Amino acid sequence: MTVMNANEDVDREVVGTSDAGTEPVETQSHDSRTFTAEELSAGQQAHDLDRAHVFHSWQAQGPFTPMTVLAAEGPYVWDGEGRKLLDMSSQLVNTNIGHQHPKVVAAIQEQAAKLCTIAPQHVNDARSEAARLITEVTPGDLDHVFFTNGGADANEHAIRMARLHTGRTKVLSAYRSYHGGTQLAVNVTGDPRRFANDYSAEGIVHFMPAYQYRSYFGATTEAEETQRALQHLEDMITLEGPSNIAALILETVPGTAGIYGPPAGYLEGVRELTSRHGIVFIADEVMAGFGRTGAWFAVDHWGVTPDLLTFAKGVNSGYVPLGGVAISDDSFETFRDRVYPGGLTYSGHPLACAAAVATITAMREEGMIGNAERLGRDIIGPALHEMAQRHPSIGDIRGMGCFWAVELVKDRTTSEPMAAYGGSSPEMNRVIAAMKSGGVLPFANFNRIHVVPPLNTPDDDVCFGLEVLDQALSIADGYVN
Repeated sequence: MTVMNANEDVDREVVGTSDAGTEPVETQSHDSRTFTAEELSAGQQAHDLDRAHVFHSWQAQGPFTPMTVLAAEGPYVWDGEGRKLLDMSSQLVNTNIGHQHPKVVAAIQEQAAKLCTIAPQHVNDARSEAARLITEVTPGDLDHVFFTNGGADANEHAIRMARLHTGRTKVLSAYRSYHGGTQLAVNVTGDPRRFANDYSAEGIVHFMPAYQYRSYFGATTEAEETQRALQHLEDMITLEGPSNIAALILETVPGTAGIYGPPAGYLEGVRELTSRHGIVFIADEVMAGFGRTGAWFAVDHWGVTPDLLTFAKGVNSGYVPLGGVAISDDSFETFRDRVYPGGLTYSGHPLACAAAVATITAMREEGMIGNAERLGRDIIGPALHEMAQRHPSIGDIRGMGCFWAVELVKDRTTSEPMAAYGGSSPEMNRVIAAMKSGGVLPFANFNRIHVVPPLNTPDDDVCFGLEVLDQALSIADGYVN
């Protein structure tokens, strides 16, 4: 199954031959560096070796045509032909501080010269400082950190902690969610990537999320969506047996699944239900965390503190693999005198933690969290809502900070998606191709374009990316019934 077709090379002719009857999006040149023939040749050789030997995730290996990246800097990447593309995807929504931030690169280099790696049972200053900085910005009493290598294993360990803490086994998770590609994480995932992996799913129970645009509950207002979604969740808890449920895991603002934030009162209601029944509330902030929504963590917008909070991606912008679980005092006490039966060779890796220290410090010093909030409030949000007035292909606009989704439809009345749930379509592929032809690398999934630039992207560059999207949407408009 192809999830990120926006990161594949595209046939440039697709844009010009679109049966939507529109002109190709005009390309704006941003070239500021050139590549030698030798560098371009090396890029081609890397591509050839990749196709010969690399097994890619979430892809049928034969037809996949990955894009070569020769270099990256700030909000830009250069493809195998030397073309400069504005990275409105932040890769997999993880380069929150952009590419090659000099302070983070320097920190990694300095740490490598000092101590490249050490076993996790030993103290190292990079891990200690990273834990201190992380717990300074996590909400409430989330004062302890277990480090992992990424988001999937963070969620795996959070669920393990919850089961051991409660002595229960069942886990509640929402449909239209994504929690990672490892075995347990993909089983609690609520999107089609789970289907081919849905074995060893004992104890996993899925419920319907609060998603007003495509309400499962027939809600016509935000208040109705909140009330009905919470009633559904309470019914699920009752039917599954509260004393059997160890944890409820929920993306505060689902990312890959559509950036649909919780309606007013929903997250608070989830917190109340889980507290009432002694269920561990795990907030998955792997994608939404570390400034993406215009706050350190998305839960901050609703004043909710979970029992466990998982993170990765933005903690160090993916410069070196790192994730973790922020643990409440109550959950921590379970393991004060009891062995936690889990671990990872690279837990708290010095290079990854040094990158996290530099990233969090740079975010603070450069005001990136506030800048993300401002970009969403003053530039991205208003621009997208204005586009929705002119483009009948836009069914819904939603988001906050540097975390937005544009949901494309063929019919606004019926909300028929531009691509079926779980797949892509020729129509969506043409929109994606138009954006790349126009100089923008988008994040696309199913019938949505996500607008997720780095938090420190200059205003002019954000506006350029939005202009390219605006033009590309004219292609989508041609498919509206």
